Amino acid sequence: MRGPFKYFNSSPEVIRLTVLMYVRFPLSLRQVEDLLHERGIDICHETVRFWWNRFGPMFAAEIRKRRVHRHSYSNWRWHLDEVIVRINGKTHYLWRAVDHEGEVLEVFATKRRNRKAALAFLKRAMKRYGGAKVIVTDRLASYRAAMKVIGNAARQSCGRWLNNRAENSHQPFRRREGAMAKFSYIKTLQKFSSVHASIHNHFNFERHLNRRDTFKQNRSEALAEWRRLAA
Repeated sequence: MRGPFKYFNSSPEVIRLTVLMYVRFPLSLRQVEDLLHERGIDICHETVRFWWNRFGPMFAAEIRKRRVHRHSYSNWRWHLDEVIVRINGKTHYLWRAVDHEGEVLEVFATKRRNRKAALAFLKRAMKRYGGAKVIVTDRLASYRAAMKVIGNAARQSCGRWLNNRAENSHQPFRRREGAMAKFSYIKTLQKFSSVHASIHNHFNFERHLNRRDTFKQNRSEALAEWRRLAA
């Protein structure tokens, strides 16, 4: 039986564990190598880099495919926000769309923060999830200009604290970005942020809202589903 792991000497379990450790947790390539060595798994840090580049997008695509049809209620309210990311000393922007529960719907990296970039970001999110009834943003003029082009400017909502959901959603990626010592290319930023968002969604259990028994059950189910990815 042919599969994505056919020509690799390591087992699929080791590859999934390596990708999970590097993408989900704020660890460097060499820290992942050292942690795996303590478990008796001897691989090079460049192997960690190769595996996340090769299998990370594949795992993320499977996660998104399983979750899109499961979360149709995400169209109730979206929160949009953008943050500055430095790449080789130049300013880039990472746009993020989350739903009312903090589920990351879309991430998009651009060189500018103008109407064209905002329009491309909105079209990218709407192509996958459809339109939202309410879109919460900050007061960046690019959002309103892009929504006028689409024809949903009446759905935009702005407020002083209304967009905290989107602003807080950047924090896991910011912690992960620090461990990676920045990015070298915008394509790498787009690729990693998309993979990171999908894996963060998969293991985001909102433990502060659930009882301990419910949290443990959700965590076990998510881990079991992760081990079945690309099986």
